[in-house]
Amino acid sequence: MNTRALAAEAFGTFMLMSAIFGSAFYSFGAPSGAAGILGVAFCIGITVMVTAFAIGHVSGGHYNPAVTLGLVAGGRFDIKSAIPYIIAQLIGACASGVIFSLVGHTSPTFAANGYGELSMLKASLSEVFILETVLTAFFLVVIMGVTRANHPSMMAPIAIGLALTAIHIMSIPISNTSVNPARSFAPAVFAGGVPLSQIWMFFVAPILGGAIGGVFGRWLLEE
Repeated sequence: MNTRALAAEAFGTFMLMSAIFGSAFYSFGAPSGAAGILGVAFCIGITVMVTAFAIGHVSGGHYNPAVTLGLVAGGRFDIKSAIPYIIAQLIGACASGVIFSLVGHTSPTFAANGYGELSMLKASLSEVFILETVLTAFFLVVIMGVTRANHPSMMAPIAIGLALTAIHIMSIPISNTSVNPARSFAPAVFAGGVPLSQIWMFFVAPILGGAIGGVFGRWLLEE
């Protein structure tokens, strides 16, 4: 296994989580004026875009177990490499949680995903499950499309970053936006309690959506 690829996945996921934690903990409720949902969404999308430009060529720039498994389903990634990638992503996400727990000023839920009381709109489990599945499938179709052989490769990070921005704008009020089990795992570990009890849903729905998006994208884009 390519250790540099694993390091790139860990670092990229670390930066993705740092964008989530930093914007949620500090920018969202800044005394001088909150960044709000748009600020959080663009912070995350821009971070993914620039890390994909910088180090995406090393590992493919997944930063997300649902993306890794979705690309396996779509025939774009070797299943034997999936588990090491996912472990690296989970480590990177948790490392970011350690940093922000040391900085402090975090929320009690640690920006966790969730339904019911953890949802801004008090969305139900089924509502969150449906949206997380659909949006992750959408994300994988975008990734499959912009990383195909005949697509300008330098444009892919822009499309992926903007897609993730749009996904966050659509779903932060419902689930606080996961579409990424690693993104959900780290906050749940640090928050414990209810967020940790709901973590299963943010593995199942994004992975299901990723697989659907990978298979559909493969069929749709087949030449």
